[in-house]
Amino acid sequence: MEKNKVVIIGCGNVGMSYAYALVNQRTYVNELALIDLNQDRIEGEVMDLNHCLPYAPGKIYIHGGTYKDCGDADIVMIAAGANQKPGETRLDLINKNAAIFKDIIGQVMESGFNGIFLVATNPLDIMTYITYKYSGLKDNQVIGSGTSLDSARLRYNIGERIEINPKNIHAYVIGEHGDSEFIPWSNASVGLQSINDYLNEEDMKKIEDEVRNAAYEIINKKGATYYGIGVTLVRITNAILGDENLVFALSNYDPENNIYVSTPVVLNRKGVKKRIYIKLNDKETELMNNTIKVIKENIDKIN
Repeated sequence: MEKNKVVIIGCGNVGMSYAYALVNQRTYVNELALIDLNQDRIEGEVMDLNHCLPYAPGKIYIHGGTYKDCGDADIVMIAAGANQKPGETRLDLINKNAAIFKDIIGQVMESGFNGIFLVATNPLDIMTYITYKYSGLKDNQVIGSGTSLDSARLRYNIGERIEINPKNIHAYVIGEHGDSEFIPWSNASVGLQSINDYLNEEDMKKIEDEVRNAAYEIINKKGATYYGIGVTLVRITNAILGDENLVFALSNYDPENNIYVSTPVVLNRKGVKKRIYIKLNDKETELMNNTIKVIKENIDKIN
């Protein structure tokens, strides 16, 4: 039996929403180690999660961990770093979190880790790129949650508007996980039917604004976003450990531009199996070039 071990580094709202979703969903994970600077919190979280197990759909060995636990881990999920505050953009966090990551990645790699890094810390694409550079792992082994949650928000919003289950909406948000992200509407469909048969241009603009601003709205109302990303990370985890060859919009390495940016990829046990190249129209190509420029400029700002 495969170990299917996950280590979470950074047990704040996002890390613990992921941990809780792993416990209350049926997953392939059978060992979960938690690492955080606040040791008392870890002990409390481990106790609380273990008390869920009598009613959980599966059994997971849950414990407090150290960086040595990363040595035999299949996935190390990083949610450590400074949180985005109201009025702050994801890109405002760059230098705060770059310094934190240098230390974290160094300690993980000292353990002999050779699994998949799954990054959830903002600014997402920049932090995933930093993880790739500091770790020295192959690019297929380093991914960020990217626009997978944005894509879920998109599918939900479309589904609500046209009264069709979001699972049958085929559309993605791509580019930076941030203000320059965009929706390639020319590739969106409901079943096999073009999205243009359901939405007009005004509808599309309104939905795109709602999706782009969703995180800001949630942060303004409740201080942080975490449930959506927690469940999204579990779906990504299952796709990896289940060797599912499932398509996600994830932050992945773009060798042409030497950056991490979200595009659809096929995900399995090895991480990114392949990138899916989608045909963009002229307007979408312009938006893609812009989002690449934004990411590059912000990578250059790292001290």
